[in-house]
Amino acid sequence: MDNLRQTHLLDQREVRDMDKIKKIIQASIEVKQLVLQNEELISTIEKSVNVIVSAFQQDKRVYFCGNGGSAADAQHLAAEFSGRFYTDRKALPAEALHCNTSYLTAVANDYSYDVVYSRIIDGIGREGDILIGLSTSGNSKNIVNAFKTAKEKKLITIGFTGSGGGAMKSCSDHLINIPSADTPRIQESHIMVGHIICQLVEEKYFGS
Repeated sequence: MDNLRQTHLLDQREVRDMDKIKKIIQASIEVKQLVLQNEELISTIEKSVNVIVSAFQQDKRVYFCGNGGSAADAQHLAAEFSGRFYTDRKALPAEALHCNTSYLTAVANDYSYDVVYSRIIDGIGREGDILIGLSTSGNSKNIVNAFKTAKEKKLITIGFTGSGGGAMKSCSDHLINIPSADTPRIQESHIMVGHIICQLVEEKYFGS
């Protein structure tokens, strides 16, 4: 009897887990549906593609920055440009700014973590380069500071945020603000949009 009861309880937990999995998948789909239906957002994605293609055509560079999971996404997307997406082609000049851990930890220790990205942009950023910052809240101080420095140096800024845009809204030339306040759902859509941009840039720059 005890074994039967235990089996029944396990079965109930499995059903609850399956329901939860389905709800999470559905929530991700719903956010992507909102992106799909937002013509202004789709237009911003298209504009971002075009400015990145133009930058590469002018021998400019694309830099990415983020924190935590968004740093992983930044590194992922930079690698799609510098490596390859769909086609065999030459590398494109793109990099994620957090990958030099000696630099990152030295500046964070000697100055502040808030300036790790703005300081390197001040050092290597050139007019016409592009800085892409990923922050689900839009309020990450190190990214906001980097965008302000980028503006001073006449870089183009593209912000990937959640629905409100946060402090990045006012300092982004192009704002891709995913219509959600849920961090995992925002990050899932950031990668989706990032992949769209990588594919279209590759096609436009090298010829589809």
